[in-house]
Amino acid sequence: MVDLISASWESLAVPTANPHRIIAAIDLGTNSLHMVIVQIEPTLPSFSIIAREKETVRLGDRDLTTGNLKPEVMRRAISAMRRFQEVAKTMNVETIVAVATSAVRESPNGKDFLQQIEVETGLHVDLISGHEEARRIYLGVLSGMEFNNQPHTIIDIGGGSTEIILGDSHEERTLTSTKIGAVRLTSELITTDPICDTEFEYLQAYARGMLERSIEEVMANLQFGESPRLVGTAGTIETIAGIHAREHLGFIPTTLNGYQFSLRDLREWVYRLRKMTNSERAQVPGMPDKRSEVILAGAVILQEAMTLLGLQTICVCERSLREGVVVDWMLTHGLIEDRLRYQGSVRQRSVLKIAKKFHVNLQHSDRVAGFAISIFDQTQGILHNWNSEARQLLWSASILHNCGHYINHSSHHKHSYYLIRNGELLGYTETEIEIIANIARYHRKSPPKKKHENYRILVNKEHRTMIDHLSAILRLATALDRRQIGAISRVQCDINRGKNELKLHVHANHPNDDCSLELWSLDYNKEVFENEFNLKVIAVLKPTVISLN
Repeated sequence: MVDLISASWESLAVPTANPHRIIAAIDLGTNSLHMVIVQIEPTLPSFSIIAREKETVRLGDRDLTTGNLKPEVMRRAISAMRRFQEVAKTMNVETIVAVATSAVRESPNGKDFLQQIEVETGLHVDLISGHEEARRIYLGVLSGMEFNNQPHTIIDIGGGSTEIILGDSHEERTLTSTKIGAVRLTSELITTDPICDTEFEYLQAYARGMLERSIEEVMANLQFGESPRLVGTAGTIETIAGIHAREHLGFIPTTLNGYQFSLRDLREWVYRLRKMTNSERAQVPGMPDKRSEVILAGAVILQEAMTLLGLQTICVCERSLREGVVVDWMLTHGLIEDRLRYQGSVRQRSVLKIAKKFHVNLQHSDRVAGFAISIFDQTQGILHNWNSEARQLLWSASILHNCGHYINHSSHHKHSYYLIRNGELLGYTETEIEIIANIARYHRKSPPKKKHENYRILVNKEHRTMIDHLSAILRLATALDRRQIGAISRVQCDINRGKNELKLHVHANHPNDDCSLELWSLDYNKEVFENEFNLKVIAVLKPTVISLN
């Protein structure tokens, strides 16, 4: 059983990229937009950072009434993206991978904003979930720091969210994302300057309360006797490290990688910062431009997290989300093996974990996935032109299409959509998860319709067309295992474009099985496929050949 699933997945491998490629990764954060440009060394495998760019645009400064991203902020962000593109062009970057996080994720007009970026700049930006953001932060830190098989707790304090991760050299054990960040707490909780005692006490209590659940998850996954090392990433922690170094060393090191400071030192700086006005904080040696406005809230988040974790020292890592985006790209393109081999199968493992969680019949789902991939491959370039990435999404939807039975048999296809959409699949963007959920949603009953909200919210027409095509293929695949006993061994597609006809040659597993229920199910479910691809489907049962040897 496991071998079947592994074989199905491994056949989805994409071609290895050319050596010495230069790629860029862009992170549309709540506070700032960042770009890192790297040169990949596939023989090691590793990458060298050859340029960094940053622009503070404050996407998190949203309309307080609607929660929407503000027009002027979106204009600044698009302008920054254009500048990043120009820099990338001068450095011969051939691929730009961009992701958006908390601020865009939570804004009602976030997806429209990403569509606007694509229209105006030609750049596609992937929207990722909080857990996927945490996974890529883990990959970024792992690429720049030796874990030596010891557990590490990673904290990344962003503008809108804080990710806390527990992992070792091979895998992430816990991925958490909490809706507290330096920009968010500053705008929502701080109105006085300097902050008054009442607001400060509430800020501390709020941060502590919000972090408790995530830290409980981390602590629950520590084994007896383990004492993890604490690693901090992103602007807040790098700023505190820089200020600390300036005061204790007299200068800020060229790199802060590996720099450490204590919880005691942090508490002292929180006390000092809370007594200052914003203009006074801006004059602190080592304080970056515009960071003074949000540094107190970020420092309080770190203070409360370290206190709850019971850890006295934090070590800085300058690699984080955008470097993790690079590592994820390298994994996807087959450039990394060795110590990150386990991470290369994160999509497969995540899909199977969700399937087991919702008690999916994996033997049946694996057969359905096999039929779906077989039909996809045999019709590629004739009925459709979808690539290997679409093929992966079809495989995932096929494995999970029946998970809605966990809730109820009635309308289980709709329940499948909900469970997949909210199941925290790792390795996928939010758009990819939406596509997988929709493909599974339409494996039975009504075909996709614009009046369905789950289908309508996909603003990209190409994504809707992908769902139309792949869900039609999945309908045929599910019919081929109607009794869920493996009655059909394989299916052969014979396409006659002159007659607008697709003959499905169905091969039975047993000579005495007429597969009447499977043939009936194919006939019953083929209409959507026929309408989608404008041809007639004819199923033909091929007799089982019995060897006399």
